[in-house]
Amino acid sequence: MTGQLNRVDVTVLPMGWTNLETGSFPSEVSGSWSPALSPDGRHAAYVSDRGGRPQVWVQPVGSDLTFLVDTGEAPVAAVLWSTGGGWLACQLAPGGAPRHELWLVRPDGSELHQVAGFGGDTADNPRWLPGRSLLAFTENLTTALLIDPVSGERVVVAEGELISLLDVSPARDHALLRIGPRGDRRIVVRDLRTGADEVVTRGEQAVFGPDGVTVFARSEEGELPTLTRDSDVLASSGSDEVESFAVTADGRTVAVLWNVRGGLSEVTLIDLETGETRPVGPLPGSVISGPTWSSDGSTLGFTAEGPGQPHGVWVSSSDGIVAVSADPAAPGAVRPTLETFAAHDGLTLTGWLFRPAGDGPHPTVLWFHGGPEAQERPGHGPLFQSLTDRGIAVFAPNVRGSSGFGRSFVNADNLALRYAAIEDVRTCASFLTTTGVADPARLGIMGRSYGGYLTLAALTTFPGLFAVGIDVCGMSNFATFYEHTEPWIASAAVSKYGDPVADRELLADLSPITRIDRLRTPLMVVHGENDSNVPVIEAEQVVKALAERGVPHRYLLFPDEGHELLHRSSRADYLRETVDWLTTYLSSSR
Repeated sequence: MTGQLNRVDVTVLPMGWTNLETGSFPSEVSGSWSPALSPDGRHAAYVSDRGGRPQVWVQPVGSDLTFLVDTGEAPVAAVLWSTGGGWLACQLAPGGAPRHELWLVRPDGSELHQVAGFGGDTADNPRWLPGRSLLAFTENLTTALLIDPVSGERVVVAEGELISLLDVSPARDHALLRIGPRGDRRIVVRDLRTGADEVVTRGEQAVFGPDGVTVFARSEEGELPTLTRDSDVLASSGSDEVESFAVTADGRTVAVLWNVRGGLSEVTLIDLETGETRPVGPLPGSVISGPTWSSDGSTLGFTAEGPGQPHGVWVSSSDGIVAVSADPAAPGAVRPTLETFAAHDGLTLTGWLFRPAGDGPHPTVLWFHGGPEAQERPGHGPLFQSLTDRGIAVFAPNVRGSSGFGRSFVNADNLALRYAAIEDVRTCASFLTTTGVADPARLGIMGRSYGGYLTLAALTTFPGLFAVGIDVCGMSNFATFYEHTEPWIASAAVSKYGDPVADRELLADLSPITRIDRLRTPLMVVHGENDSNVPVIEAEQVVKALAERGVPHRYLLFPDEGHELLHRSSRADYLRETVDWLTTYLSSSR
């Protein structure tokens, strides 16, 4: 099928090919992320795409001297510095696909070798155990393992369906496991001698304290996630979520990352001996991620980003907050406003509005994030800045199913409730037109992954509402998605979308391909050829149907890319082609 489409409908964009006019687009760079600190906090390893693709770099904190750690051609997703300082664990994404390999390398670039993720396996959630040169990780959401980097010994800690290893006690007699599908995960302590499980809480993140008994967890038992220590709540809020946390190896301090006011970030430190809490700041960006401590507890690393400001790596210590690898925000970048409005059933929805200069109504694009459990936040978005530069407003809503707004909201689109999430799209369009932001004749829609699905669902449910659309690696047919996606992705998705057998009729009715004959809107379809999360057959079905019906369309197929575009050249081409497609159909001359 792909070969036939290539001859007629597909634009295959080769790696490294780009033709941007100088200065016509903001930087497509992602920047630097995944900070990992040496034991004394004096050096930082991180991932950066400054060389064109995500690679590992090491540099002294406070110095511009950088050193590339060569791990080969595959893009790097994450890096972790071992407790003893002798190793970097690098998570690689060969072909850009969702499957991950784990490689170990010395910080000086020597002794590179693969330790996990061989063949069709994927190695995820890697973690160096505090005080021990042991790397914990999970393969295929079925097998929890430990690897000794010196001896190469590989020990299976636990096995089961939809499990992930979070931590192992110093005595190696208990393990912290996350068990269950999306939206219904439990954290348990497993006695490795007896196999007995003790449920700690509902949630995703947990670690042992230094004693191997105390458990710190991001608990999702209540409406808003909190930080707990055993049965005690350490950090909570009546309006904001604990997004993640990081505990020092000595168990004396915990850094808490907060998700506040619709997607902004705050960071606080809690002294676990005195109970004193103090903020970290002023923060260098509106959205913070990846908090991590050096082994000695002296330095906290994190990633910061903002509108027009690519991801940057920073550290906070007694010397203050210092940039390791970060660029300032682009001058003149548009900063969005948080808009609040009611859905058709009264549920409160929010979204980030990027307004161009001048009075409205404007041509406007609705952008829908993936997940659906992700969240739209005011971070780095070259596409949004490019569109506002051209007089096109962008509205990035968080419809039901998004994270950041409590447990009820994130589960409000499960199974048959998805119809209400699709209706939220029409509510967003109505909000924009009735408030005078958007010109109803020049309204576009696009999204990535689940957002691509929502785009297709809206275009087939509300024909005529939008003048143009872009589907980026979205699902078009739940039956083929379940058939072709990775098995661990399929198993974890049942709680969100439905069972491919028991809920076959529901899933068929929710699949955009079922009503594809109603789609008459010019549509661009974008996909990575190696995507094994949402396989390329999801795009091919749509493109074939549009071609047969004579609907205007384009198909951009990126080789050597997976579910995300990891190479800067690919993102530059995507940016140019997307802006061209949208401006063509939203221009005032049409």
